[in-house]
Amino acid sequence: MGSGWLDPRRLLSWLSVLLMAEAASRVRASSTGAPRFPAAGVVWTPTVDCRSVCGLNVSDRCSFIRSNPNCHSNSGYLDYLEGIFCHFTPSLLPLTITLYVLWLLYLFLVLGVTAAKFFCPNLSAIATTLKLSHNVAGVTFLAFGNGAPDIFSALVAFSDPRTASLAIGALFGAGVLVTTVVAGGITILRPFLAASRPFLRDIAFYLTAVFLTFTALYLGRVTLAWALAYLGLYVFYVLTVILCTWIYRWQCRRSLVYSMPGTPELLSDSEEDPMSSNTSSYDYGDEYRPFFYQETTVQILARALNPLDSRKWRSQSVSWRVLKVLKLPVEFVLLLTVPVVDPDKDDQNWKRPLNCLHLIVSPVVVVLTLQSGAYGVYEIGGLVPVWAVVVVAGTGLASVTFFATSNWAPPRLHWLFAFLGFLTSALWINAAATEVVNILRSLGVVFQLSNTVLGLTLLAWGNSIGDAFSDFTLARQGYPRMAFSACFGGIIFNLLVGVGLGCLLQTARGSPEVKLEPDGLLGWVLAGALGLSLTFSLIAVPLQCFQLSKAYGVCLLLFYAAFLVVALLTEFGVIHLKSV
Repeated sequence: MGSGWLDPRRLLSWLSVLLMAEAASRVRASSTGAPRFPAAGVVWTPTVDCRSVCGLNVSDRCSFIRSNPNCHSNSGYLDYLEGIFCHFTPSLLPLTITLYVLWLLYLFLVLGVTAAKFFCPNLSAIATTLKLSHNVAGVTFLAFGNGAPDIFSALVAFSDPRTASLAIGALFGAGVLVTTVVAGGITILRPFLAASRPFLRDIAFYLTAVFLTFTALYLGRVTLAWALAYLGLYVFYVLTVILCTWIYRWQCRRSLVYSMPGTPELLSDSEEDPMSSNTSSYDYGDEYRPFFYQETTVQILARALNPLDSRKWRSQSVSWRVLKVLKLPVEFVLLLTVPVVDPDKDDQNWKRPLNCLHLIVSPVVVVLTLQSGAYGVYEIGGLVPVWAVVVVAGTGLASVTFFATSNWAPPRLHWLFAFLGFLTSALWINAAATEVVNILRSLGVVFQLSNTVLGLTLLAWGNSIGDAFSDFTLARQGYPRMAFSACFGGIIFNLLVGVGLGCLLQTARGSPEVKLEPDGLLGWVLAGALGLSLTFSLIAVPLQCFQLSKAYGVCLLLFYAAFLVVALLTEFGVIHLKSV
């Protein structure tokens, strides 16, 4: 497509460098240990657990929260703990918790809208552009987008030895959640015939990752060689997926050359779903326009930014209208900031004025969401902020694009907007998921939950929200195999890259190794839950000839419910587990 710098692989490498730069900056920020809101005249021990705030006098809680580094988070835009203990009186605590829960539910809505209408369509467009199979796209692009909250939180946690085990607990808890609730939900939404070889391949690699991690917990440390082994195993996993896909396609081409019908084994191992097609992208509004009618540039922009269809509004129920009203602000902001490329449309969703506006707004959103806006407000030379430079550069590029294109035909390089939309929507998901994690962490402090249960439940739920919404959306849109593959590809990515990269950055900063402090609950419950989950998958699936039915999904949901009951009973002392 012209010059070499427009190569998709180079664009993806720049995307990786950009996100890793943010992660490294977070690690450096978290290692300083300096509180952002020091309280004058109050000195607290930096290692005091933040949950101790509930045992203090009411008058001392605000000073404790502001001066204790354990209560601060270097990610997110709002300090929820300070809001609870400093800006609301203790008598208004129920109201505060209610407001936080409502904001949490609205963030869930933001994640759902972003994943359904912006993240997944761009992912499908990228996979089509690069001619990737569903499984390859699932273990690379979808795993990368979904794993951003997990990776960033793990990098921050590994910068402090006190929270390294908490990071591993959160990654394991997310793994249990994804392999049961998310995978089970996909089979309930869209039962399908699983590809036997890819499924067993993912199970084998995940078992290997689990073995490495439990060995690290047993040894109580992670060295540089161990961190490189984590990253190397993930690279080997991706190469294996690509090789398996190439071999399968080669077998298919060979069978076609010799005019041989497909064998049952080949058909069951297919990584493509011939029935998977997204038919919801057709714009039926075109049928209501006059035949010779041509919209002006202003009309195209106004229609592209309008998230409400008046004809559909009149035909829907009251509950749908209420939900639509709640989604309207989110959809308008996302339409303004995230471009979407749809290969199923004749014009590939090309909206000339809006796409030119995206060249200005989307880069600004990118720099303002990296490390919660720290990069965007940074002043170059102490004079010009980064966001202003981005606006000037984007305006120039948008002007060239506007005068070099027309309203009626997409340009040759229109596919590049899919990469921009993928990056912007992934960062929107990351920003919303970060706020969700911070709210859940604050609720854990208020309700006095231990770090282990917090990692297994609240943090795991928060970090897996993006996975759940994206995978469920893909399943509803007719891509259950890509979503199911992303379940295992995502947790393998999070576990191997999260632990490996976090420990690698720590050893690169001069630490010979990262100390781990596992406790009994982390060892026994996680080992039992993961062992039973994987054993159940390996036994139950072959009995059904790899037909993933709704009954199989319900069994996975019941298993996760039992796992939560055991974890909570252990937390409240009903069940006692010995230390490893």
